[in-house]
Amino acid sequence: MANASTASDHSIESLAAACSEAARQVANLSTARKNRVLQHMADALLDHQDAILEANATDVSGARNDGLPEAMIDRLVLNEERLQKMATALREVAGFSDPVGQMSATTTRPSGIEVGRMRIPLGVIGMIYEARPNVTSDAAGLCFKAGNAVFLRGGSKAFHANHAIADALHEALEAEDVNPAAITLVPTTDRAAVQEMLTLNQHIDLVIPRGGEGLIRFVDETSRIPVIKHYKGVCHLYVDAAANLDIADDLLIDGKTSRPSVCNALETLLVHEDVADTYVPRACTLLQDAGVTVRGDAQVRARVPDVEPATEDDYAAEFLDLTIAMRVVESNQEARDHIATYGSNHTEVIVTDDLPTAREFVRTVDASVVLVNASSRFSDGGELGLGAEIGISTTKLHAYGPMGLQALTTQKFVVYGAGETRHPVPERTA
Repeated sequence: MANASTASDHSIESLAAACSEAARQVANLSTARKNRVLQHMADALLDHQDAILEANATDVSGARNDGLPEAMIDRLVLNEERLQKMATALREVAGFSDPVGQMSATTTRPSGIEVGRMRIPLGVIGMIYEARPNVTSDAAGLCFKAGNAVFLRGGSKAFHANHAIADALHEALEAEDVNPAAITLVPTTDRAAVQEMLTLNQHIDLVIPRGGEGLIRFVDETSRIPVIKHYKGVCHLYVDAAANLDIADDLLIDGKTSRPSVCNALETLLVHEDVADTYVPRACTLLQDAGVTVRGDAQVRARVPDVEPATEDDYAAEFLDLTIAMRVVESNQEARDHIATYGSNHTEVIVTDDLPTAREFVRTVDASVVLVNASSRFSDGGELGLGAEIGISTTKLHAYGPMGLQALTTQKFVVYGAGETRHPVPERTA
């Protein structure tokens, strides 16, 4: 691995400086050229499939030997289908409208100047992530299409796969005469490298951490660079008194069991007391038949005695496996108060056939994605029409929710005039 992003004799600062230099080239590439590079990247992933999967097998074997839970190993595993999806995601990004250079409508000011705003790249995006090797290509593709370079620091569990993927992407960049430092992968998993990276505000413009709560807190507390947090997903399903219980069943099973290790999986079920006698036993049976451990409050356990008691920590937990917390609430307000107390501003779902209740829930619940009668698993950039996402922001500056291309740009003011001055200019004598 002798490319610019993995050479061990380069310091973290020198790698970041090279990435920053490459960002200037990427910012000025035409849309057509960026799209051609992205298509080449997708081809390169598939051309290097055997090497990538072999590297991933090494990572998975090491993770199992280290006792990583199977739910977390699921995040780590690559196969032909998942690699194909990574390539497809890059092709989808190539097909999306390029935000760079887009102009807002101009307005004419009383002075006569015309004022508009133009979308421009952010510069260098620093990504710190853990056990998902697909982030390497997703982040690279999105950042590149938005005119940015990307500085990647993956976790130790996906070390070999990350480097194999980066090698493939670099091959595509070099073939298209683009500086390969535009996709820079930090060559070490030493935590000191993260600490140094977070001080390099002269080279890195934004940091996006993706991983466990400990990582997010560390980055947020340490960084000298602005941070957009992809915080934990404590996602709730609230079954209202006016809920269609058949819909509730489907959303509960899809949200909890389809892939429990992801951040948009359900972690807590709230049930209105008016339907609790019917729905609590029904939900517990559904969940337990699907292999889910249910932990409930006293009202849940009064209806289903074999449910484990829920603790305060359970309601704040991102289980990321086949475990769910359950609680009966007396009112819509109590459901919203519970979400405000224990939620993580990620994704919240209500099941109801009452439109005013739905509208109140949408208006008052503070989350980056709020769904009515639809699965939490739709809280995803691809499902919401953004293509591959770089993360789901749970902070509000400057993006909230799944982050696609536009969230990886900012705007500058552009002013056109015809010689206007703000103050009178003295007449010049000949």
